[in-house]
Amino acid sequence: MKKLRLLIPIVTFLFVCIFFYRGLFSDPRDIKNASLDREFPAFALADLMTPDLKRTESELMGKVTLVNVWGTWCITCRVELPFLTQLKQQENMRIVGVYYDNAVDAAFGPVDVNKTRLEVRQMLGQLGDPFLYNVYDEKRDLSLDLGITGAPESFLVNKQGKIVWHRRGDINVRLWQEELKPLFEKLKAE
Repeated sequence: MKKLRLLIPIVTFLFVCIFFYRGLFSDPRDIKNASLDREFPAFALADLMTPDLKRTESELMGKVTLVNVWGTWCITCRVELPFLTQLKQQENMRIVGVYYDNAVDAAFGPVDVNKTRLEVRQMLGQLGDPFLYNVYDEKRDLSLDLGITGAPESFLVNKQGKIVWHRRGDINVRLWQEELKPLFEKLKAE
């Protein structure tokens, strides 16, 4: 009985060590996403710049589309925008934005959408505008359906409207060359 009592802490310690050891060598951005290999979630959201215009997931059908979740408050998005603009111009990439409004949180008070539109115009005017259009995910329903944890996050959607690739964090030259470009070109050719 005494040997069994000694074994329990040792076995527990070994499990904890294995757990932490695996964590040391894992990529925190490489999180398996439930959104992969499924249809892009249904949505009917207002266009950020033309609020009377409703956008839906049906507009993603027929062409390979990169859906980028971003916000003016996001520093990494500022770094990413010029490269996304370059992809739009040089690679003819179709990019749709999902504007993730950080000010929606109750702690920040009421949201001034006109101020948000002004900030978006200024930022895109300075850093480049890669977007075909931006939807305004005011209540974050689409973001929740996609499993968004922050911004930027990007989803590559094939011609059939299925999510085939997901990235938490920015899209940069290295990622484009090594991972996204081959997939993008393959999907365009299909």
